[in-house]
Amino acid sequence: MKTNTIILIGIFSFFGFAFKPAAKTLYDFKVKDIEGKEFDMAQLKGKKVMVVNTASECGFTPQYKELQELYIKYKDKNFVIIGFPANNFGGQEPGSDPEIKTFCTKNYGVTFPMMSKISVKGDDMAPLYKWLQNKSENGVEDGSVRWNFHKFLIDEKGQWVRSVGSRTKPDSEEITNWIEGEI
Repeated sequence: MKTNTIILIGIFSFFGFAFKPAAKTLYDFKVKDIEGKEFDMAQLKGKKVMVVNTASECGFTPQYKELQELYIKYKDKNFVIIGFPANNFGGQEPGSDPEIKTFCTKNYGVTFPMMSKISVKGDDMAPLYKWLQNKSENGVEDGSVRWNFHKFLIDEKGQWVRSVGSRTKPDSEEITNWIEGEI
């Protein structure tokens, strides 16, 4: 009887590990774009993605210009930036989606995809940002958003690669080397 029990435990253990669900990827999420339309992240398969929480009244707001320049430089090389306006830090994104879109277009010529305003921390945190910030969800590392213009780098398979703080400029060597495949 003991032998049978041990064999059954071994079989269940094997299958338990063999069928352990894989960590989510970016492609498991659907969000709303700044126009209110569904945006399926799965459409980004095969691209490197930078996810950035943005704000219109922040000291880092001029990074919109650098983000746009980076997007123009690399968009034809399987790279995309996805902006998520958020009002979680100092009330620095008070505008509505239409106001944010107008601000970004008029002041910085933003053409990279902008999403609908969300929350990136707290009880109402968007599911995508829970994935971005929690190792238990992304399978790699925790990456806490501490301010506006925090960047997350996602590889061509939709897997979390790195968290990059607000002070790191979008066109930094760290980021451009990653886009170009040098790190």
